[in-house]
Parts: sequence; C-alpha cells; structure tokens
Amino acid sequence: MDAAVLPEPGTPVFTSFDEPAAGPGQVVVDVRVAGVNPVDVATAAGAFVTRPPFPSVAGREGVGTVEGRRVYFNGCVAPFGAMAQRTVVPADSLLDVPEQLEDGLAVAMGIAGLAAWLPLQWRARLQPGETVLVLGASGVLGQIAVQAAKVLGAGRVVAAARDAGSLQRLADLGADATVDLSGEPSVAELAERIRTAADGGVDVTIDPVWGVPALAAMGAARRGMRHVQIGHSAAASAELAAGGFRESMVDLLGYTTRHVPRDVVAAGWVELTGHAAAGRIAVEVERAPLADVARVWQRQVASAHRKLVLVP
Repeated sequence: MDAAVLPEPGTPVFTSFDEPAAGPGQVVVDVRVAGVNPVDVATAAGAFVTRPPFPSVAGREGVGTVEGRRVYFNGCVAPFGAMAQRTVVPADSLLDVPEQLEDGLAVAMGIAGLAAWLPLQWRARLQPGETVLVLGASGVLGQIAVQAAKVLGAGRVVAAARDAGSLQRLADLGADATVDLSGEPSVAELAERIRTAADGGVDVTIDPVWGVPALAAMGAARRGMRHVQIGHSAAASAELAAGGFRESMVDLLGYTTRHVPRDVVAAGWVELTGHAAAGRIAVEVERAPLADVARVWQRQVASAHRKLVLVP
C-alpha cells in the first residue's frame, strides 16, 4: 500500500509499505485523511516520549472508515501509522464523526482540538464570565482554544501570538483583545501588555509555549488563576519567582490528553465536534495528496497556522 514511511529519524518518504493485519482487539481502518501535527515531527525525530521503530509509517491521527462507519482515530499499532491507505488501531479507541462534519475539520478537532477544549472545560473548569488568555494562539490549537473559550462562556478572551499577521485573524475568530509576543520584551513589559488586554487580569491561561510568555501570564494573574501548561514551543524551562506566584495563588496545572480518563475524552469529543459541526468552531484546513508528504512536512515544521491533512 502507499504510505509515508520513516526509514530512519527525520522526514518521511512516500513509498510502499506492508499491508496491516488486525490482531486481537484491533481493527483495520481505511484512511480518508491523516493529520499532520507538531507531535508527529517530534516523534519522527525521536524527541517525543514514545519513539517509533524504523522503518514505520508516520502519523498518529486521522479519519477513516471501518465497515462503513466513519471514525476518528488517534494512536496506531506500530509499525503502522495514520499516513497510509490503511492502518491498524485498537478497536476501543475509535470515536464516531458527526455526519455533518467534514473529514479535515474532524481531524482538526482531534489532537489539537481536544488539547484546547479539555484544558478549558475539564482541567481549568472555566466558569462563565471569566477572562481567558491563550498563548501561542496563532497555531491550530490556539485558534480552537480562542473559539472554545467563547463557546464555554468566557467573558473576555485574549489571544497572544508571535506572528503579528495572525492577530487580526484571531480577532475575527472571537478574541476580544490580542497581544503581540514578537521581539524580546521583558517579563514585566509583557505582563503589563497582557494585564491591559485582559482589562485587569487573567483567570485562566492556556499555555502551549512556556518560557517568558508563561511567566508574564502569571504576572498578569488574578488571584486564583489556573495556568494550564500543555507545551513548550518557546522554551523548555522557566524560572518562577516564588513571591508573585504565591501571592496570586496561581494553580499551575499540567495537561496531556493521553492521561485524561477515556470517558472524559469521549464526552469532550462529542461536545467539541458538535460545536464544529454547527459552525461555532472553525479552522482553515489545507489538504494535499499523500505523495506530497515531504513538502507538507516542511510546512508543518515552519508552522503553517492551519490544519494540514494528507489524503491517501
């Protein structure tokens, strides 16, 4: 079958791969679209918590069919992956895709979407009227988080990004204010910008970047702010000053979807995809044939700011 294969760590190549066969508790999925994500790039480079065997097929998530049932899947049985005509996944991991939801947008609601929705709804327990700050908001996860915060009842949403060209797009998606993270502002300078944009302070932060932006967000916290840490694209470490952190009584909450209870993920998927199917949450989707995987891979490395999907 056609597949995007990793012969070694790095960029996958379009070639042929063995047909998958389902073992006990597994099913073969006919892939309709496969998502391309930062986690795929990290995994392929051997820089993620789990490392693939080589050779193997790249990709974790996609939408496909199993005996006529259209499903979303995340997590394939090695050495198979999502970026192929067919893959094999645990049978109990499948999630049904709403009839009205297009394949590409459904994939966008998976890794990126759930990592935006569940930190707000389940981890931070966002309350109606609260102010939400989304760091790294120009990415797919951030764009979804801005819209999800509105859907969940946030009173004010602040979108912060390094890509100044994306700020107007974020306002169009519902952000009440934006903050430019470009340049090298100090923590104090950036905290003041965030505080002003938040009209006084932040109740919940969604943070896929860490580093200086995270410290600034905590510097702009209202007392009891929940800071949900989901990634470190800006820096792997940040030096917290105990006084301000303690005085604001900030709750620093780690998050990764793979440790969320299965029933919580399933319920979140139904809610999130329902809003997407109704047009309340949208992301620009860029489709490309599987044969173009090398080019699309580099688009992801360069931060495309849209959902990239491959079509076998």
